[in-house]
Amino acid sequence: MTERTVTYPVELLDGLASVASSSLLRIAGAFREVLEPVVAHSALVIFTEDCTGRPRKKAGDPAIVEGVTIAELDAVRQRTPRGPVTTVTADAGPHADRPTSAVIAGAERPIAAWLADTGALLVLTDPQGPIDDRLVGALWEVVAAGIRQQVATAAPDYLRDSRAASSERAGAIAELTDAHATTLESILAVTRSRQTSAEDARAAVTEIASSAMVELRAVSDRDRQLAEEPVARAFARLREDLRPLARFGGPEVQFIEPPVDGRALPGEVAHAGRAIVRGTVLALVEQSSVGRVRVQWDCDGSNLLIGIRDDGPGELTVDTPSVQQLGARVAALRGSLDVQATPGWGSELHVTLPLDPPPATQTRADSAAALTEREWSVAELAAGGARNRAIAETLTISENTVKFHIANVLRKLGVASRVELAAALAASR
Repeated sequence: MTERTVTYPVELLDGLASVASSSLLRIAGAFREVLEPVVAHSALVIFTEDCTGRPRKKAGDPAIVEGVTIAELDAVRQRTPRGPVTTVTADAGPHADRPTSAVIAGAERPIAAWLADTGALLVLTDPQGPIDDRLVGALWEVVAAGIRQQVATAAPDYLRDSRAASSERAGAIAELTDAHATTLESILAVTRSRQTSAEDARAAVTEIASSAMVELRAVSDRDRQLAEEPVARAFARLREDLRPLARFGGPEVQFIEPPVDGRALPGEVAHAGRAIVRGTVLALVEQSSVGRVRVQWDCDGSNLLIGIRDDGPGELTVDTPSVQQLGARVAALRGSLDVQATPGWGSELHVTLPLDPPPATQTRADSAAALTEREWSVAELAAGGARNRAIAETLTISENTVKFHIANVLRKLGVASRVELAAALAASR
Protein backbone atom coordinates (compact mmCIF):
# COMPACT_ATOMS: atom_id res chain seq x y z
CA MET A 1 0.00 0.00 0.00
CA THR A 2 1.51 3.28 -1.11
CA GLU A 3 1.16 6.49 0.87
CA ARG A 4 0.51 9.68 -1.02
CA THR A 5 0.87 13.30 -0.07
CA VAL A 6 -2.25 15.16 1.05
CA THR A 7 -2.80 18.52 -0.61
CA TYR A 8 -5.30 21.17 0.41
CA PRO A 9 -6.36 23.27 -2.61
CA VAL A 10 -7.79 26.69 -1.98
CA GLU A 11 -11.13 25.56 -3.42
CA LEU A 12 -11.40 22.88 -0.75
CA LEU A 13 -10.67 25.31 2.06
CA ASP A 14 -13.14 27.82 0.62
CA GLY A 15 -15.74 25.06 0.49
CA LEU A 16 -15.07 24.13 4.10
CA ALA A 17 -15.56 27.76 5.08
CA SER A 18 -18.91 27.68 3.28
CA VAL A 19 -19.92 24.57 5.22
CA ALA A 20 -18.94 26.20 8.50
CA SER A 21 -21.22 29.14 7.75
CA SER A 22 -24.18 26.95 6.73
CA SER A 23 -27.18 26.47 8.98
CA LEU A 24 -27.83 23.08 10.55
CA LEU A 25 -30.66 22.56 8.07
CA ARG A 26 -28.33 23.01 5.08
CA ILE A 27 -25.02 21.71 6.37
CA ALA A 28 -25.37 18.21 4.87
CA GLY A 29 -25.90 19.55 1.37
CA ALA A 30 -23.04 22.02 1.70
CA PHE A 31 -20.66 19.35 2.98
CA ARG A 32 -21.66 16.96 0.18
CA GLU A 33 -20.70 19.58 -2.41
CA VAL A 34 -17.27 19.87 -0.79
CA LEU A 35 -16.69 16.10 -0.61
CA GLU A 36 -18.01 15.18 -4.05
CA PRO A 37 -14.73 16.09 -5.86
CA VAL A 38 -12.76 14.27 -3.14
CA VAL A 39 -14.79 11.05 -3.16
CA ALA A 40 -17.83 10.46 -5.37
CA HIS A 41 -20.83 9.07 -3.49
CA SER A 42 -24.59 8.64 -3.88
CA ALA A 43 -25.65 10.13 -0.54
CA LEU A 44 -24.21 11.76 2.55
CA VAL A 45 -25.76 11.17 5.97
CA ILE A 46 -24.79 12.79 9.27
CA PHE A 47 -25.92 11.30 12.58
CA THR A 48 -25.27 13.32 15.72
CA GLU A 49 -26.74 13.17 19.19
CA ASP A 50 -26.00 16.89 19.63
CA CYS A 51 -29.04 17.70 17.47
CA THR A 52 -31.96 16.13 19.27
CA GLY A 53 -34.67 17.44 16.99
CA ARG A 54 -32.98 16.33 13.78
CA PRO A 55 -30.20 13.86 14.60
CA ARG A 56 -30.05 12.90 10.92
CA LYS A 57 -28.87 15.38 8.30
CA LYS A 58 -28.99 14.05 4.77
CA ALA A 59 -28.25 14.98 1.16
CA GLY A 60 -28.12 13.03 -2.09
CA ASP A 61 -30.14 10.14 -3.53
CA PRO A 62 -33.76 10.60 -2.35
CA ALA A 63 -34.28 6.84 -2.02
CA ILE A 64 -31.49 6.77 0.55
CA VAL A 65 -31.98 10.03 2.43
CA GLU A 66 -35.72 9.44 2.82
CA GLY A 67 -35.34 5.84 3.95
CA VAL A 68 -32.34 5.81 6.27
CA THR A 69 -33.28 5.20 9.90
CA ILE A 70 -31.80 6.06 13.27
CA ALA A 71 -31.46 2.34 14.06
CA GLU A 72 -29.39 1.76 10.91
CA LEU A 73 -27.09 4.68 11.65
CA ASP A 74 -26.72 3.66 15.27
CA ALA A 75 -25.60 0.20 14.13
CA VAL A 76 -22.95 1.79 11.87
CA ARG A 77 -21.86 4.08 14.68
CA GLN A 78 -21.22 1.14 17.01
CA ARG A 79 -18.92 -0.43 14.39
CA THR A 80 -16.95 2.72 13.59
CA PRO A 81 -13.85 3.69 15.63
CA ARG A 82 -13.70 7.23 16.94
CA GLY A 83 -11.25 9.87 15.76
CA PRO A 84 -8.91 10.30 12.79
CA VAL A 85 -6.69 7.57 11.33
CA THR A 86 -2.93 7.80 11.29
CA THR A 87 -2.30 6.76 7.69
CA VAL A 88 -3.48 7.81 4.27
CA THR A 89 -4.69 4.94 2.12
CA ALA A 90 -4.84 4.82 -1.65
CA ASP A 91 -7.19 1.86 -1.99
CA ALA A 92 -10.85 2.04 -2.92
CA GLY A 93 -12.17 1.84 0.60
CA PRO A 94 -11.83 3.54 3.96
CA HIS A 95 -9.38 2.53 6.66
CA ALA A 96 -9.33 -1.19 7.41
CA ASP A 97 -10.91 -0.88 10.86
CA ARG A 98 -13.99 0.89 9.53
CA PRO A 99 -17.14 -0.78 8.12
CA THR A 100 -17.24 -0.99 4.32
CA SER A 101 -20.89 -2.00 4.00
CA ALA A 102 -24.06 -1.67 6.03
CA VAL A 103 -27.83 -1.76 5.80
CA ILE A 104 -28.86 1.78 4.84
CA ALA A 105 -32.45 2.64 3.82
CA GLY A 106 -33.39 -1.03 4.08
CA ALA A 107 -30.68 -2.40 1.73
CA GLU A 108 -27.09 -3.55 2.11
CA ARG A 109 -24.85 -0.92 0.52
CA PRO A 110 -21.16 -0.09 0.25
CA ILE A 111 -20.31 2.73 2.67
CA ALA A 112 -17.46 4.76 4.07
CA ALA A 113 -17.88 5.96 7.65
CA TRP A 114 -16.06 8.29 10.04
CA LEU A 115 -16.80 8.94 13.72
CA ALA A 116 -15.59 12.34 14.95
CA ASP A 117 -14.23 13.05 18.41
CA THR A 118 -17.58 14.69 19.21
CA GLY A 119 -19.34 11.36 18.60
CA ALA A 120 -20.95 12.54 15.35
CA LEU A 121 -21.07 10.00 12.52
CA LEU A 122 -20.52 10.68 8.80
CA VAL A 123 -21.65 8.05 6.28
CA LEU A 124 -21.06 8.15 2.52
CA THR A 125 -23.00 5.57 0.53
CA ASP A 126 -21.65 3.92 -2.62
CA PRO A 127 -18.22 5.63 -2.43
CA GLN A 128 -16.25 5.50 -5.68
CA GLY A 129 -12.51 5.42 -6.36
CA PRO A 130 -9.62 5.95 -3.94
CA ILE A 131 -10.55 7.55 -0.62
CA ASP A 132 -8.18 9.94 1.10
CA ASP A 133 -9.17 8.77 4.55
CA ARG A 134 -7.09 11.26 6.49
CA LEU A 135 -8.34 14.22 4.48
CA VAL A 136 -12.03 13.29 4.75
CA GLY A 137 -11.58 12.50 8.43
CA ALA A 138 -9.94 15.87 9.10
CA LEU A 139 -12.66 17.73 7.21
CA TRP A 140 -15.32 15.83 9.14
CA GLU A 141 -13.72 16.70 12.49
CA VAL A 142 -13.99 20.41 11.60
CA VAL A 143 -17.61 20.11 10.44
CA ALA A 144 -18.62 18.01 13.47
CA ALA A 145 -17.09 20.58 15.82
CA GLY A 146 -19.02 23.30 13.98
CA ILE A 147 -22.28 21.37 14.42
CA ARG A 148 -21.68 21.06 18.15
CA GLN A 149 -20.92 24.80 18.38
CA GLN A 150 -24.09 25.74 16.48
CA VAL A 151 -26.19 23.57 18.78
CA ALA A 152 -24.45 25.06 21.83
CA THR A 153 -25.42 28.59 20.80
CA ALA A 154 -29.06 27.47 20.42
CA ALA A 155 -30.10 29.99 17.79
CA PRO A 156 -33.86 30.70 17.78
CA ASP A 157 -34.35 29.24 14.28
CA TYR A 158 -32.65 26.01 15.33
CA LEU A 159 -34.70 25.76 18.53
CA ARG A 160 -37.95 26.42 16.69
CA ASP A 161 -37.17 23.83 14.03
CA SER A 162 -35.88 21.33 16.60
CA ARG A 163 -39.04 21.62 18.69
CA ALA A 164 -41.24 21.10 15.64
CA ALA A 165 -39.15 18.13 14.52
CA SER A 166 -39.18 16.57 18.00
CA SER A 167 -42.94 16.81 18.18
CA GLU A 168 -43.35 15.40 14.69
CA ARG A 169 -40.91 12.54 15.31
CA ALA A 170 -42.45 11.65 18.66
CA GLY A 171 -45.86 11.37 17.03
CA ALA A 172 -44.50 9.25 14.19
CA ILE A 173 -42.66 6.94 16.59
CA ALA A 174 -45.78 6.52 18.71
CA GLU A 175 -47.90 5.67 15.68
CA LEU A 176 -45.26 3.27 14.35
CA THR A 177 -44.94 1.57 17.72
CA ASP A 178 -48.68 1.15 18.12
CA ALA A 179 -49.15 -0.13 14.57
CA HIS A 180 -46.37 -2.71 14.77
CA ALA A 181 -47.26 -3.76 18.29
CA THR A 182 -50.86 -4.38 17.28
CA THR A 183 -49.78 -6.42 14.26
CA LEU A 184 -47.29 -8.50 16.19
CA GLU A 185 -49.69 -9.10 19.07
CA SER A 186 -52.25 -10.34 16.54
CA ILE A 187 -49.68 -12.77 15.13
CA LEU A 188 -48.94 -14.04 18.60
CA ALA A 189 -52.63 -14.50 19.33
CA VAL A 190 -53.17 -16.52 16.15
CA THR A 191 -50.14 -18.74 16.62
CA ARG A 192 -51.09 -19.47 20.21
CA SER A 193 -54.58 -20.52 19.21
CA ARG A 194 -55.50 -24.16 19.88
CA GLN A 195 -56.93 -24.37 16.41
CA THR A 196 -53.43 -24.14 14.95
CA SER A 197 -51.93 -27.61 14.51
CA ALA A 198 -48.54 -26.86 12.99
CA GLU A 199 -46.52 -26.80 16.21
CA ASP A 200 -43.19 -26.16 14.60
CA ALA A 201 -44.55 -23.33 12.48
CA ARG A 202 -46.27 -21.81 15.48
CA ALA A 203 -43.08 -21.93 17.53
CA ALA A 204 -41.04 -20.37 14.75
CA VAL A 205 -43.51 -17.57 14.13
CA THR A 206 -43.82 -16.93 17.86
CA GLU A 207 -40.06 -16.55 18.16
CA ILE A 208 -39.89 -14.23 15.14
CA ALA A 209 -42.73 -12.06 16.38
CA SER A 210 -41.31 -11.85 19.91
CA SER A 211 -37.91 -10.83 18.57
CA ALA A 212 -39.51 -8.24 16.33
CA MET A 213 -41.36 -6.71 19.27
CA VAL A 214 -38.13 -6.52 21.30
CA GLU A 215 -36.36 -4.85 18.37
CA LEU A 216 -39.20 -2.38 17.89
CA ARG A 217 -39.13 -1.40 21.55
CA ALA A 218 -35.36 -0.99 21.33
CA VAL A 219 -35.75 1.44 18.42
CA SER A 220 -38.32 3.42 20.36
CA ASP A 221 -36.09 3.50 23.46
CA ARG A 222 -33.10 4.62 21.39
CA ASP A 223 -35.12 7.43 19.88
CA ARG A 224 -36.17 8.50 23.37
CA GLN A 225 -32.54 8.53 24.48
CA LEU A 226 -31.68 10.82 21.58
CA ALA A 227 -34.62 13.12 22.24
CA GLU A 228 -34.34 13.53 26.02
CA GLU A 229 -31.69 14.38 28.58
CA PRO A 230 -32.04 13.81 32.35
CA VAL A 231 -32.24 17.17 34.11
CA ALA A 232 -29.35 16.35 36.46
CA ARG A 233 -27.07 15.41 33.55
CA ALA A 234 -28.09 18.51 31.60
CA PHE A 235 -27.21 20.67 34.61
CA ALA A 236 -23.87 18.87 35.05
CA ARG A 237 -22.99 19.72 31.45
CA LEU A 238 -23.85 23.34 32.18
CA ARG A 239 -21.41 23.39 35.09
CA GLU A 240 -18.69 22.07 32.82
CA ASP A 241 -19.50 24.74 30.23
CA LEU A 242 -19.10 27.51 32.82
CA ARG A 243 -16.02 26.07 34.51
CA PRO A 244 -13.54 28.07 32.33
CA LEU A 245 -15.16 31.33 33.45
CA ALA A 246 -14.10 30.79 37.06
CA ARG A 247 -10.78 29.31 36.01
CA PHE A 248 -9.72 32.50 34.20
CA GLY A 249 -10.53 34.98 36.92
CA GLY A 250 -14.23 35.49 36.31
CA PRO A 251 -16.84 35.94 39.04
CA GLU A 252 -17.75 33.15 41.41
CA VAL A 253 -20.57 31.04 39.96
CA GLN A 254 -22.78 29.28 42.49
CA PHE A 255 -24.98 26.39 41.36
CA ILE A 256 -28.23 25.31 42.98
CA GLU A 257 -28.70 21.71 41.89
CA PRO A 258 -32.03 20.57 40.41
CA PRO A 259 -33.83 17.51 41.81
CA VAL A 260 -32.04 14.38 40.64
CA ASP A 261 -35.33 12.61 39.94
CA GLY A 262 -36.90 15.42 37.90
CA ARG A 263 -38.53 14.79 34.55
CA ALA A 264 -36.12 14.35 31.64
CA LEU A 265 -35.77 17.42 29.45
CA PRO A 266 -36.48 17.40 25.71
CA GLY A 267 -33.16 17.89 23.98
CA GLU A 268 -33.95 21.30 22.53
CA VAL A 269 -35.01 22.54 25.98
CA ALA A 270 -31.78 21.25 27.56
CA HIS A 271 -29.68 22.90 24.84
CA ALA A 272 -31.66 26.12 25.11
CA GLY A 273 -31.41 26.15 28.91
CA ARG A 274 -27.64 25.85 28.79
CA ALA A 275 -27.31 28.46 26.05
CA ILE A 276 -29.55 30.89 27.93
CA VAL A 277 -27.57 30.50 31.15
CA ARG A 278 -24.25 30.88 29.34
CA GLY A 279 -25.47 34.00 27.55
CA THR A 280 -26.96 35.46 30.70
CA VAL A 281 -23.82 34.89 32.75
CA LEU A 282 -21.71 36.55 30.06
CA ALA A 283 -24.15 39.48 29.98
CA LEU A 284 -23.98 39.82 33.76
CA VAL A 285 -20.21 39.75 33.98
CA GLU A 286 -19.98 42.51 31.37
CA GLN A 287 -21.31 44.82 34.06
CA SER A 288 -18.95 46.41 36.53
CA SER A 289 -18.44 45.07 40.05
CA VAL A 290 -20.08 41.67 39.53
CA GLY A 291 -18.38 39.26 41.92
CA ARG A 292 -20.93 36.47 42.22
CA VAL A 293 -23.57 34.85 40.01
CA ARG A 294 -26.07 32.28 41.25
CA VAL A 295 -27.63 29.79 38.83
CA GLN A 296 -30.62 27.66 39.77
CA TRP A 297 -32.58 25.09 37.78
CA ASP A 298 -35.79 23.42 38.80
CA CYS A 299 -38.54 21.48 37.08
CA ASP A 300 -42.21 21.56 38.03
CA GLY A 301 -43.12 18.63 35.77
CA SER A 302 -44.27 20.88 32.92
CA ASN A 303 -41.56 23.55 32.71
CA LEU A 304 -37.85 24.04 33.15
CA LEU A 305 -37.47 26.90 35.61
CA ILE A 306 -34.24 28.88 35.41
CA GLY A 307 -33.21 31.55 37.90
CA ILE A 308 -30.05 33.63 37.53
CA ARG A 309 -29.00 36.38 39.93
CA ASP A 310 -25.92 38.58 40.34
CA ASP A 311 -24.62 41.08 42.90
CA GLY A 312 -23.82 43.78 40.35
CA PRO A 313 -25.12 47.30 39.72
CA GLY A 314 -28.66 46.18 38.85
CA GLU A 315 -28.84 47.78 35.41
CA LEU A 316 -30.22 45.01 33.19
CA THR A 317 -33.58 45.46 31.45
CA VAL A 318 -35.41 43.71 28.62
CA ASP A 319 -34.00 46.44 26.37
CA THR A 320 -30.40 45.42 27.05
CA PRO A 321 -29.14 43.96 23.72
CA SER A 322 -27.80 40.76 25.29
CA VAL A 323 -31.10 40.23 27.11
CA GLN A 324 -33.03 40.75 23.89
CA GLN A 325 -31.00 37.96 22.29
CA LEU A 326 -31.88 35.69 25.21
CA GLY A 327 -35.52 36.69 24.81
CA ALA A 328 -35.48 35.49 21.20
CA ARG A 329 -34.27 32.06 22.30
CA VAL A 330 -36.92 31.89 25.00
CA ALA A 331 -39.64 32.97 22.57
CA ALA A 332 -38.61 30.26 20.09
CA LEU A 333 -39.68 27.67 22.67
CA ARG A 334 -42.80 29.58 23.72
CA GLY A 335 -41.28 30.38 27.08
CA SER A 336 -41.31 33.50 29.21
CA LEU A 337 -38.54 35.81 30.42
CA ASP A 338 -38.76 38.20 33.35
CA VAL A 339 -36.04 40.66 34.31
CA GLN A 340 -35.91 42.36 37.71
CA ALA A 341 -33.16 44.78 38.67
CA THR A 342 -32.55 46.81 41.79
CA PRO A 343 -29.95 49.56 41.41
CA GLY A 344 -27.03 48.83 43.66
CA TRP A 345 -28.27 45.36 44.59
CA GLY A 346 -28.12 43.33 41.38
CA SER A 347 -30.19 41.85 38.57
CA GLU A 348 -32.31 38.73 38.51
CA LEU A 349 -33.65 36.84 35.51
CA HIS A 350 -36.39 34.23 35.60
CA VAL A 351 -36.93 31.98 32.58
CA THR A 352 -39.70 29.44 32.09
CA LEU A 353 -39.36 26.93 29.25
CA PRO A 354 -42.27 24.55 28.58
CA LEU A 355 -41.14 20.95 28.29
CA ASP A 356 -43.84 20.03 25.79
CA PRO A 357 -44.82 21.73 22.53
CA PRO A 358 -48.34 23.17 22.50
CA PRO A 359 -51.00 20.74 21.28
CA ALA A 360 -52.09 21.26 17.70
CA THR A 361 -55.69 21.61 18.88
CA GLN A 362 -54.93 24.60 21.09
CA THR A 363 -57.54 27.32 20.53
CA ARG A 364 -56.93 31.02 20.28
CA ALA A 365 -58.84 31.45 23.52
CA ASP A 366 -56.40 29.12 25.22
CA SER A 367 -53.49 31.03 23.69
CA ALA A 368 -54.92 34.37 24.76
CA ALA A 369 -55.27 33.09 28.29
CA ALA A 370 -51.48 32.54 28.32
CA LEU A 371 -50.79 36.26 27.78
CA THR A 372 -49.31 38.13 30.71
CA GLU A 373 -51.02 41.24 32.06
CA ARG A 374 -48.53 43.50 30.28
CA GLU A 375 -48.90 41.54 27.04
CA TRP A 376 -52.66 41.96 27.26
CA SER A 377 -52.24 45.72 27.67
CA VAL A 378 -49.95 45.94 24.67
CA ALA A 379 -52.15 43.60 22.59
CA GLU A 380 -55.33 45.57 23.23
CA LEU A 381 -53.69 48.87 22.31
CA ALA A 382 -52.11 47.37 19.17
CA ALA A 383 -55.40 45.74 18.15
CA GLY A 384 -57.07 49.13 18.56
CA GLY A 385 -54.73 50.65 15.99
CA ALA A 386 -52.16 52.32 18.27
CA ARG A 387 -48.62 52.46 16.91
CA ASN A 388 -45.56 51.41 18.86
CA ARG A 389 -44.64 54.94 19.99
CA ALA A 390 -48.16 55.62 21.24
CA ILE A 391 -48.23 52.31 23.10
CA ALA A 392 -44.86 53.07 24.67
CA GLU A 393 -46.03 56.50 25.85
CA THR A 394 -49.30 55.12 27.21
CA LEU A 395 -47.65 52.32 29.19
CA THR A 396 -44.48 54.28 30.04
CA ILE A 397 -42.16 51.73 28.44
CA SER A 398 -39.68 51.91 25.56
CA GLU A 399 -40.55 51.19 21.93
CA ASN A 400 -38.13 48.26 21.97
CA THR A 401 -40.05 46.77 24.87
CA VAL A 402 -43.28 47.25 22.92
CA LYS A 403 -41.77 45.38 19.95
CA PHE A 404 -40.67 42.59 22.27
CA HIS A 405 -44.17 42.20 23.75
CA ILE A 406 -45.91 42.38 20.36
CA ALA A 407 -43.64 39.65 18.99
CA ASN A 408 -44.57 37.45 21.98
CA VAL A 409 -48.28 38.19 21.55
CA LEU A 410 -48.29 37.36 17.82
CA ARG A 411 -46.39 34.14 18.50
CA LYS A 412 -48.64 33.02 21.34
CA LEU A 413 -51.82 33.72 19.37
CA GLY A 414 -50.44 32.23 16.15
CA VAL A 415 -51.20 35.32 14.06
CA ALA A 416 -49.05 37.31 11.65
CA SER A 417 -50.50 40.83 11.65
CA ARG A 418 -52.29 43.37 13.82
CA VAL A 419 -55.49 42.81 11.86
CA GLU A 420 -55.37 39.10 12.71
CA LEU A 421 -54.48 40.07 16.28
CA ALA A 422 -57.65 42.13 16.61
CA ALA A 423 -59.73 39.22 15.31
CA ALA A 424 -58.03 36.77 17.66
CA LEU A 425 -58.65 38.96 20.70
CA ALA A 426 -62.28 39.40 19.73
CA ALA A 427 -62.71 35.63 19.32
CA SER A 428 -61.13 34.94 22.70
CA ARG A 429 -63.57 37.10 24.64
